[in-house]
Amino acid sequence: MDLTNASILVTGGTGSFGTRFVQTVLAGHAPRRLAVFSRDELKQSEMQGRLKHPALRFFLGDVRDKERLLRAMHDIDIVVHAAALKQIPACEYNPFEAIQTNVIGAKNVIDAAIDSGVKRVIALSTDKACKPINLYGATKLCAEKLFVQGNAYGHRRGTHFACVRYGNVIGSRGSVIPLFQAQRAAGVVSVTDPKMTRFWITLQQGVDFVARCLGLMRGGEIFVPKLPTTRILDLAEAVAPGCRVEFVGIRPGEKLHEVLISEDEARQALELPEMFVLEPVSPTWGYQAWTEGRRLAGGYSYASDTNDHVLTPAEMRSLVDG
Repeated sequence: MDLTNASILVTGGTGSFGTRFVQTVLAGHAPRRLAVFSRDELKQSEMQGRLKHPALRFFLGDVRDKERLLRAMHDIDIVVHAAALKQIPACEYNPFEAIQTNVIGAKNVIDAAIDSGVKRVIALSTDKACKPINLYGATKLCAEKLFVQGNAYGHRRGTHFACVRYGNVIGSRGSVIPLFQAQRAAGVVSVTDPKMTRFWITLQQGVDFVARCLGLMRGGEIFVPKLPTTRILDLAEAVAPGCRVEFVGIRPGEKLHEVLISEDEARQALELPEMFVLEPVSPTWGYQAWTEGRRLAGGYSYASDTNDHVLTPAEMRSLVDG
């Protein structure tokens, strides 16, 4: 989507995704205003020092604070909602906090966007939201439901909501890659289970996908990119070649394989060349159904262990190094 002359707000704007999104928009577009909304004053100060651009604005605030969101969304056309608590163990130990940020915060973003006359809102979700087994995934599933159904309130007022759902991000904070890189010096890397598989996407691919979906969205969709799979042992070999592998067992709340589209969701899904589009289950707001793509066959599941695109260690290494 061409973001020239657009006024954009990014929640979680100093995180891995938010930072790269801001850099990408400033480098390739000419936004009228690009507002970074986040809680961390130090990260904002550091970001201000790195990026000098007349369109940049910085708002200290928390998505739990609807009044602050309303102030930040004044004269905003597009919101990219990337703020979340996403560390699985931290969410399990602090469930009230996870719900306040990931669920109530999502509701606040929706309400503020409608009340402020924002035109498009796209929220970042995760493969953990599909058939969730941990609280983080459950909160992101709730957030997806809120954003999809937010169209029932926003559509008549010109505010449209959609989500993107994708897998593990190479280079993001908290991923397993920095752990393997840190362990490499000792010659031993810890792996949970030798059979584990994961979807993978680079940070830049995630940013580009969100920007593309901003242009495609009609309101109510969940966009899922087609991604490669990596086997955990191949990832260990790519990041820490020659190191001894120590198996430590799957952590609580962790899946052996990830799913981006479940068998039940497939009934609502369309396949396009580079993505899937999950249409809303109960579109009461005059949703314009997609005519592009093909309907998925019954019983289809898009899972990391049955994916036909599997990265080799060499391919994985090029992504990590890139």
